[in-house]
Amino acid sequence: MFTKEKIKDLHYSVSGKIAADELQKVADEVLIEFGKTAKMPGFRTGHIPLSVLRQKYNASAYGEAIDKALNNDLNNYLTEKKIRLAGQPKVDLAGWEMGKDVEYSMEFDILPTLPNIDLDKMTVTKKIAKLDEKEVTTALENIRKSRSTAEKQDETYKAKSGDVAVINFKGFIGKDAFEGGEATKHHLILGSGSFIPGFEDQVIGHKAGDKFDVNVKFPADYHADNLAGKDARFEVFVHEVRKHILPEMNDELAKEVGQESVEKLKEHIREIIQNQYAEAAQRDMRNELLDILADKVKLNLPETLVEQELKMAKAEHENHNAQHGHDHKWDEKKEAKDAERRVKLGLILAEWGSQNKIEVTRDDLQQAIWAEASRYPDPKQVFEFYNKNQNAVAMLRGVIFERKALDAMLTHVKQKEKSVPADELFKQASVK
Repeated sequence: MFTKEKIKDLHYSVSGKIAADELQKVADEVLIEFGKTAKMPGFRTGHIPLSVLRQKYNASAYGEAIDKALNNDLNNYLTEKKIRLAGQPKVDLAGWEMGKDVEYSMEFDILPTLPNIDLDKMTVTKKIAKLDEKEVTTALENIRKSRSTAEKQDETYKAKSGDVAVINFKGFIGKDAFEGGEATKHHLILGSGSFIPGFEDQVIGHKAGDKFDVNVKFPADYHADNLAGKDARFEVFVHEVRKHILPEMNDELAKEVGQESVEKLKEHIREIIQNQYAEAAQRDMRNELLDILADKVKLNLPETLVEQELKMAKAEHENHNAQHGHDHKWDEKKEAKDAERRVKLGLILAEWGSQNKIEVTRDDLQQAIWAEASRYPDPKQVFEFYNKNQNAVAMLRGVIFERKALDAMLTHVKQKEKSVPADELFKQASVK
């Protein structure tokens, strides 16, 4: 057991001793267990003498015995003190030698005790937006567009925004063609913004059979460094122009998208939009509550967790710079403050959630994975990723747990309603 201790806030420095004969006793237990399945020439499995096992494996058994003894001392101490570790302890065996007593020291941080949080004294704003029927109309038009057919037009038809131009193009910087700047019979939706700014505008107004040049300037932040900020000329030939023909919005079209009639389709769209409003308002309340908790709740933070959080943030920052070719500066002071905030809020939500029996169910995880998979062209890849990566599942579980804890907290705080335009709901619709 520990013989000395020094406590400063959440940081503990302790020391102790393990007698050599006690350590050998534990090492022998390890060897006996190992000997049950060990194979050694001249001995039957399970019948190797302890003395023989000691001669060959005593050193490795001692290592495991020390770990067991240290863990036993630590666990007994934590139980007696009713405290919990905030991270892996740092252990120093002080030059220990085989066959001698082990004198050791150990340093570790513990988790703080969560103070009482008076949620009923906190107030957040619940934003309420009135549904604009223009959004319903826009949604109906998008459904029509998704069911549209692109019909080839004759050679007198001039391309308009929204049409599809089937083109050949070849790009030049000065007199030199550049790699990746050429395509044949490319289907370009005019007005989609999928090409370099200004390119599509210069195709509009042309007819099938036209040959012409398009002059543009690559954006300064273009992903290819050899093209960023440079003037370019494209030789363009129009094979054909296709005009989107929209179907009539009627009950037949409504049935194609799973509704009985146009009126039922409108009701369905209104419900979806209202749910989006409600979720955006809920996210804003979560963010506001996080700000209140970060500001109002006083909590000592384990240095170990803050250092780990800051280290991960820096690694992510450097990785992002490397992947995107950026040279964004690392602001140590700001990042340290942000790391402290994240650790503080993580501890609050973890402890409050545990005290209030918040759980992440299998259904919660499945719904979250389904929601993420639905955003990708090949959902199967998302499912395979989570099936093979348990760390990712654990991280997702943590995100869901914190969201559920926040939602549970919001049922205890006061909520004042505020009418806002719908677009205000989506300005900051993400949990910090």
